[in-house]
Amino acid sequence: MIARWEQGRETVDQLIEEERLQKVSPSRELADLMVARARTHLGTAAAVAAADPVAAFQTAYDAARKALMAILTNQGLRPTSTPGSHAVLLEACMAQLDPPLGGSLLHFDWLRRTRNGAEYPELDAPEISKEDVADAVRLATGIVDVADQVLDAMPRY
Repeated sequence: MIARWEQGRETVDQLIEEERLQKVSPSRELADLMVARARTHLGTAAAVAAADPVAAFQTAYDAARKALMAILTNQGLRPTSTPGSHAVLLEACMAQLDPPLGGSLLHFDWLRRTRNGAEYPELDAPEISKEDVADAVRLATGIVDVADQVLDAMPRY
């Protein structure tokens, strides 16, 4: 009998039906690569924070995004190219992991919104600071740690 991950199944099935997620071949090897790259991004973000806070923040955000992608890749899921594909990462992972791990994952929304503000700036918007980067690295590290923690536990979808 093949194990199934039941928590959040209704939400994930709905996301597939809405064509916001699609089934692909599951790959633990690719998931591990994504987590490794996410960890590298965390170090890069911390290293360039003083010189280029915007790039550092975007790199920390990418670390968190890749960690969420790793969770889904391991299961054989991936966002489609529809608008909001980064937001669906959080939606799918939260449905399956909250509780108990949603507290760490929820920070992805702040990371995503702040990154979007930097990617599509407005003149009156505040600049990303070194403190924002420090928060981003800390919060993204929590998300990467969750991915590391669940990859062994979550079977293919």
